[in-house]
Amino acid sequence: MADVFVSYARADKARVAPLVAAIEAKGWSVWWDPEIVPGQEFDDQIEAEIESAKAVLVIWTPTSVASRWVRGEAREAAERGILVPVRFEQAKLPMDVRAIHTTDLDDWREDPTSPAVQECLRALGGMIARKQAAEAQDAGEKALTSDAQIQIPRFSVCVLPFTNMSGDSEQEYFSDGITEDVTTDLSKVSALKVTASNSAFKYKGTHPDIQQVARDLLVTHVLEGSVRKAGGRIRINAQLIDGTTNGHVWAERYDRDASDIFAIQDEISQAIVKALKLKLLPAEKRAIQQRGTENVEAYNLFLMARQAYVGSQESDPRNAKTIIRLCTRVTENDPKYAQAWALMAIGYRVLREAEGGHSADGMAAANKALELNPKLAEAHAIKAQILQADGDADTAAAEVAISLELDPESYEVNRAAGRLNYLFLRYEDAVRYYERSAELMETDINSVSMLISCYTALGNRAGVRRAAEMAVKRAEAILARDQNNAGVMLYSAYALSALGDSERAKSRMDHALLIDPENFNMRYNFACALSVHLKDKDAALNMLGPVLATITEAFLPFAKADPDLELLHDDPRYQAMVAAAEARLAAAKAAVPATVAGT
Repeated sequence: MADVFVSYARADKARVAPLVAAIEAKGWSVWWDPEIVPGQEFDDQIEAEIESAKAVLVIWTPTSVASRWVRGEAREAAERGILVPVRFEQAKLPMDVRAIHTTDLDDWREDPTSPAVQECLRALGGMIARKQAAEAQDAGEKALTSDAQIQIPRFSVCVLPFTNMSGDSEQEYFSDGITEDVTTDLSKVSALKVTASNSAFKYKGTHPDIQQVARDLLVTHVLEGSVRKAGGRIRINAQLIDGTTNGHVWAERYDRDASDIFAIQDEISQAIVKALKLKLLPAEKRAIQQRGTENVEAYNLFLMARQAYVGSQESDPRNAKTIIRLCTRVTENDPKYAQAWALMAIGYRVLREAEGGHSADGMAAANKALELNPKLAEAHAIKAQILQADGDADTAAAEVAISLELDPESYEVNRAAGRLNYLFLRYEDAVRYYERSAELMETDINSVSMLISCYTALGNRAGVRRAAEMAVKRAEAILARDQNNAGVMLYSAYALSALGDSERAKSRMDHALLIDPENFNMRYNFACALSVHLKDKDAALNMLGPVLATITEAFLPFAKADPDLELLHDDPRYQAMVAAAEARLAAAKAAVPATVAGT
């Protein structure tokens, strides 16, 4: 059972998530209902969680005030003396809790160091401490008057990145893919809390102390392993370690034909459940065994494509073509592999934004994914981005809403929601989603750079600095392995300019342009940095000129809405460049029907 129960309206989930993160950062466990699965008695579990909680945080908003569930949970917490209420948008509080001090969080800007949030955390900490003291006293009294009570432990696990033992760095995609899939499988076990893979992948390439990992991530157990793939054989070693004692709870070696990979993954998940003496529900067993494909070759190619996507940065046409080629081969092997169609659509979306063209291929791939699996959140998210590039903002917004309902913890879903809100100039909403996507993907520097832009538009200097420092850290980690990665240099230069380090920023720009002078995305971001952070209008316009001369129809609306270029908007040179780009794109669009008719 959790230390803090969070009561809120489901529509406010994106707003609540950063607050939950701030609470969890204090080392307290939080229950905010995403763990409920079909078949559980909803009311009974809610009642049990509130009864066991040391504090109840109620999020009052105009939406939650109207919820009978939230009002009831608040009354229950108030009666037990463990209610900590906070409020957004000056929501009118229910009469029966108005006497309890409520903290307003409208200005917290998702900054856990803000005075309002610190006040809230202090209140929660006081209640947790009092409840812990009372429980310790009760436990002592019971130990003196009754036999020892049997307690059912609640387990949590971190799946560390499986080590690639193949002697071939190109096989890294396979070991990473196995890690991701085992993490996903274990996440389907309701009695087991599993650390997000982005937290676990921070330890990739290291030899961490297992007990320290358990303390850092607040888990009871750690799963580590290795993968060796050669020819048609695969060997996987896996071991589950107790985070407190450092003792082995379970260990196994699988030496099989590569075609047995799915069976091995199932066996690992079920062995862990058995070792921890957990109950695996029938629905959970079916969910673990249900995969996107049973075709081993298709799965192997999909892992390659997924690695190409995870390891790339935004607007890289070469990488997009790689993803499309790989996913095309995947779907040739298994035409019913919905995730592969969705990933193919992502490749087409990136390619169109970088090189122009039409949305037909990307939309067809997204629709095929949804035909095969209507509940695939990533397919709805990528379809939203394609619709957005086509100028259909309303339908795009509807698709984003569907994707968020299906999987609010998806990386691609949060990126799509962030981008949509950014284009609508709703920067506070964009921040919430970009913060989450940056958390979900440790290698993602684009989302962090978008946070710099959002915080700059909001005038939040603390947010700008925090995001810029994160971007520099992520960029430096990649550049340490690949010093001529121009795509990463562009984000590094942008972040350095946001931190006021103009000399290093310009040096990075010069270096990157020598390596890849035709990279339109790089030039565009350099123009943004020169405009918004370095305030060098002439240099920004010179950098932007070649970009607008070749900019695609899909990217131009984004550029026109970008607050980073606001310094240039009143300059006649900028206005002339935009007008010329619009005229060029309009002429190209008008010529398409004639060309088709003449063929």
